[in-house]
Amino acid sequence: MKTIKIAGVPEHFNLPWHLCIENGEFESIGINSEWTDVPEGTGKMCQMLRNGETDIAVILTEGIVKDINAGNPSKIVQVYVESPLIWGIHVDAKSKFKSIADLENTKIAISRYGSGSQLMAYVNANNQGWKTDNLQFEVVNTIDGAVEALTNGTADYFMWERFMTKPLVDKGIFRRVGDCPTPWPCFVIAVRDEVLKKHPNTIAQILEVINLTTQEFKEIPCIDVTLASKYHQKIEDIREWLSLTEWSQNQLPKEMLNKIQNQLFDLNIIEKKGTFAEIVKAI
Repeated sequence: MKTIKIAGVPEHFNLPWHLCIENGEFESIGINSEWTDVPEGTGKMCQMLRNGETDIAVILTEGIVKDINAGNPSKIVQVYVESPLIWGIHVDAKSKFKSIADLENTKIAISRYGSGSQLMAYVNANNQGWKTDNLQFEVVNTIDGAVEALTNGTADYFMWERFMTKPLVDKGIFRRVGDCPTPWPCFVIAVRDEVLKKHPNTIAQILEVINLTTQEFKEIPCIDVTLASKYHQKIEDIREWLSLTEWSQNQLPKEMLNKIQNQLFDLNIIEKKGTFAEIVKAI
């Protein structure tokens, strides 16, 4: 039985993977899948791919595109979630900041450099017409670190997936001043080049299993109740999230990769644009 290490954020997007593992679907085709939750997010997963700590990462599109451009020996094998990620822009509940406009020239909490929380801060700043060459960051690692940073004032705002952060808003810890959706599909599946070369059929089998599950995911009886319970969400929030979220079973199109790279390049997030073949691999 081949062992394949898979990493992803501990968020509702990845419940399909957990269902496949719990139901023994990978095991039934001779694959021992080892899942690792990565609360630190995309920056950490890029490092794990580079170090061989994971074979597959379910990862934010902009983050892995940036890191492959910077030498990460991995490829995007398909889109996982087609819909945008809706980044909530959060401040401490007692903060003086009332709107996104108030946040210009303030300090941003990010999970780590190269993470989605940093890259989307550039996208948001550009959307607002702010200068992007002097953004200030405070590395907080996890959402708990962000709570601490915003509470004690070492950072002023924090961008994170809106629905996963909603319980902190409901408890009066954070206040959301706005949203910033990604202008591209939010999650892709990336695989280390070494694993793609050695085990292409195994990766193809894994994609087949997860794709069958995501195709039918919304039709699973009481899936809204399961998600709400597992991720400590209100049922009405989960239903709204489900209505906005579309999984994918398709490759990242060349036109979309060009759009992503053009925007990252214009924001000085990447120094060069890679070719389609350098970033995407058909399975």
